[in-house]
Amino acid sequence: MMKKIEAVIKPFKLEDIKDALAEIGITGMTVSEVKGYGRQKGHSELYRGAEYVVDFLPKIKLEMVVNDDSVEQVIDTIVEAARTGKIGDGKIFVTDIEKIIRIRTGETDSEAI
Repeated sequence: MMKKIEAVIKPFKLEDIKDALAEIGITGMTVSEVKGYGRQKGHSELYRGAEYVVDFLPKIKLEMVVNDDSVEQVIDTIVEAARTGKIGDGKIFVTDIEKIIRIRTGETDSEAI
């Protein structure tokens, strides 16, 4: 079985997380620039003297698929590298993956990771 791990993190933590994952053998991932908010509910900014609320904060979303036996190690690595102890450190989501196909070779599932 395989799992998809999605992590929404603070942008300045991307390199630390990428390096930490490479150390445990995770080299493939998809990285997206996203915006969102959770409990921090955005923040106020001043623009030309007027205050306005920025509801959506810039975040990075990492996506990777790993074999079941790697899931806990990957989660622990992301948490350790991403944690600042301040609000907005992010979230990790883990879901089941039914099938993977590498387009170039036709390899499937674990061979396609």
